[in-house]
Amino acid sequence: VRLVESGGGLVQPGGSLRLSCAASGFTFSWYAMRWYRQAPGKERELVADITGAGGTTNYADFVKGRFTISRDNAKNTVYLQMNSLEFEDTAVYYCNVFHLGNSYWGQGTQVTVSS
Repeated sequence: VRLVESGGGLVQPGGSLRLSCAASGFTFSWYAMRWYRQAPGKERELVADITGAGGTTNYADFVKGRFTISRDNAKNTVYLQMNSLEFEDTAVYYCNVFHLGNSYWGQGTQVTVSS
């Protein structure tokens, strides 16, 4: 299993970013995918998740209405569209899959919201 995140960067408050996570090594469409984030000095927290077919999504309260998780099973990729970014969204963002009893993580992508 391999997960590779991309799309992070430096953005001003109110701006947008789109994160991508390319997955390989498993049957992507069979598994729910999750985005987590970890800010400096804080625990890793769940941001959003999406079912294998993409029909059901869930969001943490702190991103509802601002972030959208989606997936393209033909490309084995899950996305996180982040709009109306706030200073508090600064963190390393990770994608995650729970596969055959193991939890797999990518290397993360840094998102920094700063003026």
